[in-house]
Formats: sequence, structure tokens, C-alpha cells
Amino acid sequence: MEAEAAVDYLVDERSKAQFDIDAMKIIWAGGKHEFEVSDRMARLVASDPVFRKDNRAILDRKELFKNTLRKAAHAWKRIIELRLSEQEASKLRFFVDEPAYTDLHWGMFIPVIKGQGTEEQRKKWLPMAYRMQIIGCYAQTELGHGSNVQGLETTATFDPELDEFVIHSPTLTSSKWWPGGLGRASTHAVVFARLITDGKDHGINGFIVQLRSLDDHLPLPGIIIGDIGMKFGNGAYNTMDNGFLRFDHVRIPRDQMLMRVKQVTREGKVVQSDVPWQLLYGTMVYVRQTIVADASCALSRAVCIATRYSAVRRQFGSQNGHETQVIDYRTQQSRLFPLLASAYAFRFVGEWLKWLYMDVTQRLQARDFSTLPEAHACTAGLKSLTTSVTADAIEECRKLCGGHGYLCSSGLPELFAVYVPACTYEGDNIVLLLQVARFLMKTVSQLGSGERPVGTTTYLLRLEHLLQCPCDVQGAEDWLKPDVVVQLFEARSARMTVACAKSLSKFSKPEDGFMDLSADLVSVATAHCQLIVVSKFVEKLQQDIPGEGVKQQLEALCSIYALSLLKKHLGDFLSTSCITSKQASLANDVLRSLYSQVRPNAIALVDAFNYTDHFLGSVLGRYDGNVYPKLYEEALKDPLNESVVPDGYHEYLQPVLKQRLRTARL
Repeated sequence: MEAEAAVDYLVDERSKAQFDIDAMKIIWAGGKHEFEVSDRMARLVASDPVFRKDNRAILDRKELFKNTLRKAAHAWKRIIELRLSEQEASKLRFFVDEPAYTDLHWGMFIPVIKGQGTEEQRKKWLPMAYRMQIIGCYAQTELGHGSNVQGLETTATFDPELDEFVIHSPTLTSSKWWPGGLGRASTHAVVFARLITDGKDHGINGFIVQLRSLDDHLPLPGIIIGDIGMKFGNGAYNTMDNGFLRFDHVRIPRDQMLMRVKQVTREGKVVQSDVPWQLLYGTMVYVRQTIVADASCALSRAVCIATRYSAVRRQFGSQNGHETQVIDYRTQQSRLFPLLASAYAFRFVGEWLKWLYMDVTQRLQARDFSTLPEAHACTAGLKSLTTSVTADAIEECRKLCGGHGYLCSSGLPELFAVYVPACTYEGDNIVLLLQVARFLMKTVSQLGSGERPVGTTTYLLRLEHLLQCPCDVQGAEDWLKPDVVVQLFEARSARMTVACAKSLSKFSKPEDGFMDLSADLVSVATAHCQLIVVSKFVEKLQQDIPGEGVKQQLEALCSIYALSLLKKHLGDFLSTSCITSKQASLANDVLRSLYSQVRPNAIALVDAFNYTDHFLGSVLGRYDGNVYPKLYEEALKDPLNESVVPDGYHEYLQPVLKQRLRTARL
């Protein structure tokens, strides 16, 4: 009876929706074609038993990794059989939802060769990589260095006699450490090392190095390689063979140095090609914009689970003889709905970043570098902001699901463990925010010299106005005006930036100032990045948005996103005199009314993500809401329940239970 009520219950919730859900699905997917591809690939994966993943948490590491190899091989087989396009193949791998060596092969190895290899190198290596005749990874991070790429210790010394580079790990800390796909699967790697010719260090460059034999997969001479061991969480990222790698004077031909920008001649002379070095930033911008897109996916998964379960779960109170749905509690709404709004906000800023990457790429090819520093700051800052928020939000969603959220079958512990490394890889989040802050300090310092801010920093052209303008909010309804909200976020960012720049100017050595004020600089960068997300959400709403009621829902979510940030960072807005305490109080009132507006649409808004139950991987987030019988089923599958009397009973439990107790002397 309870299961049936739960199923009926979500059907009832869906009937409350005040917007066209099919239209919202297309908005979320980024277009009709994108929706169709995504939907088709999701269903293809969900209907294939080879891709089952509900047993991941109970597999030991060896089984888990072998299972991942099996899935990756099956995915490749299906891609070939169905003659899938690159877009379809990418989506299929996404919905398989298992970190694997293929992530690095397609996501890093191939893009780096495309971006940093010469035309000859691309012709040689890419066809093999595209056909999976070689498997590549990205070997940059070392045991002793991660974010500080310039501090890497691996050396690539040119030997002019044999026309070869000697790749070597001179110290323990120079061991490559963490590259995904390296530990067990990869045959090749793009290795980043110090380029040394004639005793001179020319900085870091990439080299294509074969690691394992293509005949028997054994490591080649001079290669010491393996897996770095178990990582956080059950299943989770343990499907990935993150590896270590040491080189003992490994020789490679000179033409395996990536030479699109920097080249070494037969005589050992280092020359710059006519290709500008700034082109190398294109790969970094590409990778970081994909990470922002992934953040919206991970966050929306967690929010979908927590929202559906909050509608199913009833606790305390009484309505018509029933306990109150958890989603009807204001405390639940005030924690959950800002996360729902953030998922949509990150989706739209991710779309914009994709456009930015294409724009920057075209400019770079035309040797226009004017927008590159700003694009670099954008992708660095948004990578940091979205991944930090998403990691925290997944954990918050687990808490929003109460005790059951702690079960592996809820899907949330594994989602958190899989996602949280995104806060570190491709740039530690705090380090990235400090880079954004440096860019902002430089932008402000150049305002008087005629250098005009570009892109997301153009608001600094109105610096004088933003430093003095009062907030236009008179009544609660003013908080729903996008231009008022955007200007407020601009004023906060501008005032914090200027205040920090003034503090920096008091230091005789700028580096001492950056060190001493680093925590303040992180706050400045965060404010700027939040402004970008708010403004891009507002810009999205200025486009033509089809579908009955869709725009109204997105407007409500945009307001929730901005006003919940205002509430969270109220100290910033008050201390910079951007708003008054009365205006803050009005914003809080508006937030409460927005939660009421979203409440009947909450289930439909997460349904718009169009996730299959297979992809969600959560008993609590099931589409049909049939939670409790399924939780029971999952419990019975656990290996501990295979026998009624547990292993170890006769050896350990029985002797304790049957012992003759002596009265202890005190």
C-alpha cells in the first residue's frame, strides 16, 4: 500500500506543474537536436545490462576495475556497431557514468595533441588515437608538484648525437602521480617535462612517450609504472586507474616533442615557431569549460534525488491524517531550492562558456589576443566557483535526504566521492581564484592608462558610478527587477576590488601584499565570478524562450539564485554599503515568496533534466517515487545477507555468547 501511495504521490506532484515540461527539457539540453541525442543515448545505456552499476559499491578494487574495462570495451563496440557520431559517442560515454581511462584519452590526450602538435604530429598520432589503437593519458602532475606546473622536475634532455630526448625522473618527487588511465590502461602519455638542451633549461614542454608494449602491454624498458591505490569512497573514482610513473633515462625520437609552438632542431637549437604560444591556452579554456558543464550535471543529479525524495518523505505534522511532506517545510525549501536554482544557473553559464571558447579560438587563429587574459580568468574562476559549490551541494543534498541519504543505494555518497576531486584537478580552486584576483587587480590598475576592460569586466568602466550608486530597491517587488540585481552585484564586486587594490598599494613589495591579503583576494574573485553567473542567467532570460510558463519559472529561479547569494554573503553587501539592512530584510521576504512559487513546480523542474533511473543510480531519486520497497530490496542484496548466520559466528560470536562469566572482583 505504501509503495503504491508513493507512486501516486509523484504523479500528483507532476500534475501541479505550471509550465510546459517538454519545452523546459529542450532548454536544459541546449536545443532540440541536443535533447534528442542525449535522450536516445541515455535510453540506449539504461536498457543495456552490461552497463548496470548498482553493484559498484560492493565490488573489490580488482573486480571494480575489470568491470570498468568491460564497460569501456562494450561502449566502444556499440559506438562502432551503431556508427555513432562524435557527439553521440561522447554522450554515450557520459551516460555510462563510470570514470574510466577513456575520459583522459578523449578528454585530454587527444585535445592536447590537437592543440600542441604540429600538422605532421597530428597526422601521425590522431588517427591511431581516434581508432583506439593506442590509449593515451595526460602525465603532468607529480608527487611533489601539482598546480605549480613551472616547478615540475621531470627532465627531457636532448642528445644531439642520437637525435633523441632522454626522459628522466631525477628525484622521488619527480614521479608522475595521479594521471587517470596511467596506472593500468594507457599505452602512451603526453608527458610534461623540463626541456633541456646543451645544459640550458628552456621550461616545460609536452612529449609523446610510449609506456607499454602494444603486443603484451608490459612496461617498456626504463618505465616504472603502477596504480597509486584506493581513493575516497565506495566504487566512485576507484573505477579509475590513477597512476604513478618514473622514467629511468627513457629515450624517445626528437619528433615526439610537441612542437607546434616551440621546436628543437637536429642540432639541438630551440626555436619558436611562427605559431603564437598563446594558442596553448585554447586547450586549457576548452577543458575548463567542459568542467563547468559537468558541474551543472553533477549538481542537477543530486538536486533531482533530494527533490524527489523530499516530496516522497513525510515527517511530523499532520495534514488530512497524513504527516507533512518534507518538501513543504520552509527549512527544507530554503536549503534545497537555491541548489535547484544553482543547477540551472550553472547550466546557462556553461552554455555561455562554450560560446566563449569558440570565440577565443577564432580570435587566436586570427592572432587577436585581446580577450585571452579575460577568457583565462573567466574559465579559471568559473571552474573554481562551480566545482566548489557543486561538491558542497551534493553533500547538502545527502543531508536533505536524512538518514537514508547516507546509504550507498541513495546514490549520493558515491556521487560526492566521484565529484569532489574536481575541486583539485585542472587547477586547485583557491589557486585559480587567486589568479582571477590578480587579473582584477591588474585591470583596475590599468583603468587610468587607457586600457579598456573587456568582456565580463566591462562593468569596471563605470567604476565611479558603481562606487557611489545607491541600491534602487524601494519595495519588495524591486528585487525582482533583473537590472537592479545585476547592478547591485556589479557594485559589490567593484567596491571589493577597489578596496583590495587600495590595501595592496600600501605594500612596498606587491608580492608581500598578495601573500598577506590572499584571503581577501579570494573573496574579491568569488564576488566577480558570482556576478558573471548572475548576469549570464539574466542574459539567458532576455532571449526568446518558448513554452508556456517556462520563462516565468526560469525568472523565479534566477531571482532565487541571486537573492540566496545576497543572503549568504550579506556581510559583503552591507560592509560595502551596497544595501541597507531594511533592503536586506525585503530581499528575505521576496525569497520566501519565491520558494512558494517554485514549490508546486519543483518535481517538474527536476524532471526537466530528463535523467533515467539508471543514470541517477538512486533508490531515493526514482522517477516513480517507489522508494521504500526498493530500499528493502537493495538491503537484501548486500553480501552480508547471503547467509542467515554470519560468517565468523562459530569462531567469534558463539564463544562470546557461550562463555561462562565469572563475577569480576572490584
